Amino acid sequence: MKPTSKFGVLILVAPAVFIYAFAVLLPFVGTIALSFARWNGFGTPEFAGFDNYIRAFHDTVFVSSFGHMLFYIATTLVVEVAMGLLLAGVISSGRFMGYPRVALFIPVMLPMVVIAVLWGAVFNPDFGAMNAFLSAIGREDWRQVWLGNPATALPAISLVSGWIFAGFYMAIFNAAFARLPQDVIESARLDGANERTLFWRIKVPMIRQVSSVAMLLCITGGIQGFDLFYVMTNGGPYNSTEVPTTYMVKAVFRDMEIGFGSSLSVILTIVGLVIAIFFRKWRSTRQEDVEY
Repeated sequence: MKPTSKFGVLILVAPAVFIYAFAVLLPFVGTIALSFARWNGFGTPEFAGFDNYIRAFHDTVFVSSFGHMLFYIATTLVVEVAMGLLLAGVISSGRFMGYPRVALFIPVMLPMVVIAVLWGAVFNPDFGAMNAFLSAIGREDWRQVWLGNPATALPAISLVSGWIFAGFYMAIFNAAFARLPQDVIESARLDGANERTLFWRIKVPMIRQVSSVAMLLCITGGIQGFDLFYVMTNGGPYNSTEVPTTYMVKAVFRDMEIGFGSSLSVILTIVGLVIAIFFRKWRSTRQEDVEY
């Protein structure tokens, strides 16, 4: 059989296609089918039409969870992507090498549940390090029940997410900076450009594509966010940190409303696709403006 034959290509591709169909497409089709049914996991599913979707759009907790998700995405774009970009700029300038770089990347390698439990202890109102630090600097009035206050719980989770993934985006941007043509940078230095000018006027514009990919990773990660919310607050207090993923899991595994939970999953998938389409159009428009 020739290496270029169509039959040979099909043989090589077939295992991957089969695994993808079995692990992704089949569950997705099953989820869509269950979203039109009432089922508690036992017996025969009962056809419900669009009742689950109508209920979802009238569920105030589920609707507000998308607002929490958008706040989380917007915040993490700053504390993860923007902070990672700044850290990469500092490291690429040669000021910090070796151990600081490794230390910033360590949180990415830790299990998410362990990090959530650790930071839950840091934010503990009685013996947590956050309130202890505020007391040590004489700011007793700033002490909070951080994860029990609806005004501070979601920002606290976003801060933890930034602590975890800023090092991840730092590594991505630092690798992009390392691939830049050194002759351009050296020419700018000879013309008198300092490190700040090099960073904002030379390096950042030249990694525009990498920045777009990093933003897309952050947005999709925000849509899928679950671990930190579930472990640190479980959607509380008063549903102030409820996101679509945590509410969906509660509907399926706590309330045993599998049909309703499937409809929430389908809605979340559609929202994710819409956001991805808008991001792609924005990215294409931005590229056309740059080329022009």
